[in-house]
Amino acid sequence: MYQIGEFSRICQVSVKTLRHYDRIGLLKPAEVDRFTGYRYYDRSQLERMLLIQKLKRYGFSLEDIHILTRAENKGALREALLRQRVILTARQQEIGMTIRDLTLYLQNLEGTGDFMKTANKYDIRLAETERRTVLTYRQRMSVDDFGRYFSKLFERSAQEHFTPTGVTGAIYHDKEFDRDSSDIELFIGVKEEKDTEVMKPRLCAATLHRGSYSTLSEAYAALVSWIEENGYVWDGAPYEIYTKAIWSGCAVEDWETEVYFPVRKK
Repeated sequence: MYQIGEFSRICQVSVKTLRHYDRIGLLKPAEVDRFTGYRYYDRSQLERMLLIQKLKRYGFSLEDIHILTRAENKGALREALLRQRVILTARQQEIGMTIRDLTLYLQNLEGTGDFMKTANKYDIRLAETERRTVLTYRQRMSVDDFGRYFSKLFERSAQEHFTPTGVTGAIYHDKEFDRDSSDIELFIGVKEEKDTEVMKPRLCAATLHRGSYSTLSEAYAALVSWIEENGYVWDGAPYEIYTKAIWSGCAVEDWETEVYFPVRKK
């Protein structure tokens, strides 16, 4: 048996972390002395601790790890690992694309001295959007949580025998954007109308963004400028539709995101 400090040194995690894992039920001590309250761990728990650390390194949340390490069906773990590999590969591609974008921007800066110029040009259009029947999932979440919560929507769609239309997107309800915690509503399109939500037709200013999500702010800035210059005002929460995304199997530079801002005339 190992005291908590010894186990901490062996596993290279802090005592504070081990106590937290105990509180949330992720890794409870093998024994707790009822007189002193000292926690003791046994050798068999080393493997579980190493698995927890491995899954954390792969980018899973503690909530996900709790579920995955308790699952009797090892197929669920395999499926989660396969999905995470796709996500991490896309992030790797996105980093590569960001480096290429930085290089082009640096070349432009050195050639023209204009640090305000951006490479992307956007065609803005007014669009009367179509009526959509969707399944939704809304809560405060980070952008990095999208994969996990989209998975929940796809699982619900399969379990309840909905027919997907292929539409996926996100609505941003907060007035201020925080990448780590915003009021976001994810949606997927379905054909059935029972137990679903409806996105009603709206007049929107819209554009198409190609490539990494890290430069989506350029599309947003172009839309906002167009709205102001053409005598419109915002009239609802902006949203995105991912026509080509990580689950499409294409490279990051080929991703396509339609961005919509509901508007009305001043």
